[in-house]
Amino acid sequence: MSSVRPGVVGATRRCPHCRETILESAAVCPACKHYLRYEPGAGAAESTQESAQTPLRIDGSIRHPPDGEPWEYTVVVTIRNDRGEEIARKLVGVGALSPNEQRSFTLSVEAVTAKPKVVRENRPTTLGAKA
Repeated sequence: MSSVRPGVVGATRRCPHCRETILESAAVCPACKHYLRYEPGAGAAESTQESAQTPLRIDGSIRHPPDGEPWEYTVVVTIRNDRGEEIARKLVGVGALSPNEQRSFTLSVEAVTAKPKVVRENRPTTLGAKA
């Protein structure tokens, strides 16, 4: 989890569906695609996708040669800050390739404009109060 305070740009939380660490501002979990909250005027995930930019996208594949022993592979994603210091490292998946098999991989970084969190005032309710 993040050491950033809740309500601050970059704050994180756990998705209640898949338990992945996600941005607190996310209305839809990027891992499992479940909705996390209702946002008026934001019909379905498409509106979230429309505001997202993809400043980095890499598509690639590996193919095992037709001859030779099977391969095992590990997919690791590392994030570094502007000083080159590793700030996150995640094992994404592992697998094996038999001769003449192929695997394709896509890495994408989505960026959205951070919006300040709106704080609602807690007002006393008048329900059940006698007039």
